[in-house]
Amino acid sequence: MPPPEHLNWLVEQPPVTTIEGKQVRLFEFAHQPDNVTLSSWARHFRQHYCPDEDIDALRSATGLSRAEFLAQMIFPSTVKPGPSIRSGDFAEILVCDFLEFSMNHWVPRSRFSEKATPNESVKGTDIIGLYMSPNGITAEDTLTTFEVKAQLSAGRPQARLQVAVDDAAKDKVRQAFTLLAMKRKALMHGDNERAALVERFQAKADRPFREQTGAAAVLSNDAFDAELIASTTTASHPPGSTLLLLVIRGEDLMTLAHSLYARAANEA
Repeated sequence: MPPPEHLNWLVEQPPVTTIEGKQVRLFEFAHQPDNVTLSSWARHFRQHYCPDEDIDALRSATGLSRAEFLAQMIFPSTVKPGPSIRSGDFAEILVCDFLEFSMNHWVPRSRFSEKATPNESVKGTDIIGLYMSPNGITAEDTLTTFEVKAQLSAGRPQARLQVAVDDAAKDKVRQAFTLLAMKRKALMHGDNERAALVERFQAKADRPFREQTGAAAVLSNDAFDAELIASTTTASHPPGSTLLLLVIRGEDLMTLAHSLYARAANEA
């Protein structure tokens, strides 16, 4: 399927080189007041939390309109700790889109709909994606994980990429459990094809594949500091590991996130 239109707003910039000589891919998210693209994005965004076809059945007996149901019972709220959860979810979904549509991975999205309450973050690996080589060379099949940190509001720049790098070092421990959960979810939905895809990545000794770990920071322009990004160290990762470093920056991203949630609710 073609990439969502909002990904056209990602404009790659010259990379930042860290003190260790590693390259950090840098993108400007040059979002525009384009109602058609924003509406399409809002619908895509909403599906992560609740498929459109389920909204009416779920809100039945609540006495709430679609917009009220989504705002009050599905989406993170606008009062603490909701905004920080919104920030993290927004960043993760944007990086999910990047991994799926720019790096051609299958990226499951169900984790956002499985929260016990809206104002909580989901435990475990932030993002996992699976790539099957189109030419059938199994050694080129790739499993990619990403840890994502965000600072969407203005303020003193924080070392969010460094935190993502350090948390990403833990993903290897959680990987087997994440794959099992993905396989269980596929089988519950009768999706044997996806279950078989996950199974391919559960037996590396029998069929070797590539593994790469990603660390991403999604930052407002006011919170972006190139020198702070350049100071990122990957010492927490074993030598020889493949580590992808990604930063997405944009103007007033917290306001954008709030407006996207509002549009996703009001246009349901």
